[in-house]
This record gives sequence, structure tokens and C-alpha cells, in this order.
Amino acid sequence: MSENVESLQQRAKAIRVDILRSTTEAGSGHPSSSMSAAEVVTALYFGGFMDYDPKNPHWPDRDRFILSKGHAAPVLYAAMAEAGYFPKEELMTLRKLGSPLEGHPNMVRLGGVEASTGSLGQGLSIGVGHALAARVDKKTYHTYVLTGDGELGQGQIWEAAASAAKYGLDNLTCIVDRNHFQQTGAAEEVLNMDPIDGKFTAFGWQTQVINGNDMHEVVTALKRAREVKGRPTCIVSLTHKGQGMLKLLEKLGDTNYHGKPVKPEDLDAAIAEVEAEAGV
Repeated sequence: MSENVESLQQRAKAIRVDILRSTTEAGSGHPSSSMSAAEVVTALYFGGFMDYDPKNPHWPDRDRFILSKGHAAPVLYAAMAEAGYFPKEELMTLRKLGSPLEGHPNMVRLGGVEASTGSLGQGLSIGVGHALAARVDKKTYHTYVLTGDGELGQGQIWEAAASAAKYGLDNLTCIVDRNHFQQTGAAEEVLNMDPIDGKFTAFGWQTQVINGNDMHEVVTALKRAREVKGRPTCIVSLTHKGQGMLKLLEKLGDTNYHGKPVKPEDLDAAIAEVEAEAGV
């Protein structure tokens, strides 16, 4: 599936609305961390960058997407529902007893989820494993990993970065959702990892820095990543946490808004803001 930029923008809007509705219905979840990554996830699933089959989620030749920042599961679930992995109505079962839409992705319970994530700093290592496996199996699939900026200071991130460069994994793209916040505050204040692109460059990666809430820039960056030969690519995606409802968050006095669903009484205002921003 390959859509133009205008169509992708409309998809991103629909995904943001689904994120808001599902997390408010659940009464928990991470809408702000999900909404910052809406353009990237939308472009990957609908911009022609990934081959996949919702009816055959374990198809061996499928491209892989690993959501390393697993707490942003609502953006993954919304994209998967849009793509046809399961009916959209099931989004309203998020975090409910018996639902496969757990608070963090569970690859055992939901076909199409490539990795059970939530413990941060692990997804890039999993991506390196998939990329190496493709080479060993002589497959042409590409692996994408989406990390948060806060998780760059933990787990196996830099061991994975060094390994990916060592093996010249040009079938691996890491996208860092640089929304500048993590649970306990500003990412720079918790553990400053700047310059992020400079660090990946030093490890031997091809790097790009983009406005990750601009669909034109996201699509262009993903195209460039597929053209790189002999080394992996890191896209530092500069975003806003809660993109789409920033005015509401400012009004609420919480621009981080980590792990908080929008209250039912604020939901209509939040959706209206998303739709107005998307030009609907």
C-alpha cells in the first residue's frame, strides 16, 4: 500500500483520534507518547515502505516494525486496525481483561506485533537480530525500529548500534522519536544524550534529522534510508509529545502528560483540536 502525503496526513489524523478514544475508554495508557509518533508510524504502514499481509501476519518475507517504546502501543494498535489486522471496534478493548491489546505490545497474543516490548532499550537489539537473520536467510525484508529519546540512555542501545554498524546492516532503520520528554521530566535533564545524530554517526550509521511531525519530511527521510548501502540509518525525528492536542495540554498545564489518558469531559475538545490541526 502506498498513499500520497495528503492521504497519509488524513490517516495520521484518524490514528490520533483512535489513540485518544481508546486511551480515554481504557482510563489509562500513553496518548501523548503515541501521538508524537503518529506521522512516522502512519508513513511506515501506509506510505509504501513496508510489505505486510494482515491476513498472514507471520509471512516470512514481510518487513518488520518493532515498537521499542512499547508504552506507545496505542499508536501501533491504531495503525494495525487501519491496516486490517483486526476490526477497529476492538481498539476500545485496550487494556481490558482478556483483550490482546495489552498496555504494552504482546507478540504472543496479537499477530502482527513483532516483539513484546515495554522494557526500554531492547528493541534495537531485536532489530539487529532480524536484520542479521534476513541476511543469513537471503531475504530482502527491511527492519524498522522506533525508539524513544529517553530510552537511549538504557538497555542495549549502544551495543546494538555498534553491532549494526559492524555488520553493515543497510536493511535496518532506527527512528528516534525525539519528543524531549520522558516519565520523570525533560529527556535532556534526566540524561543528556545530545547530539543523538552525532553519536549514531560516530558508530558508523548514516543519520538524518527531520521534523517528525511533518509528513513530507518523514516520507522523504524514509525514502533516503532505503537508498543507503553498506550501513544502517538512524532518523532523529524531532516531534512534540502530544502533537495534535498541544493547546489542550498547555491549558491543562502539563506539556509532558506522560501516562495520562484524556479525561472524558475533555475528549471532545481534544478530538476537535486534532481535526482542526489536520485541516478537517
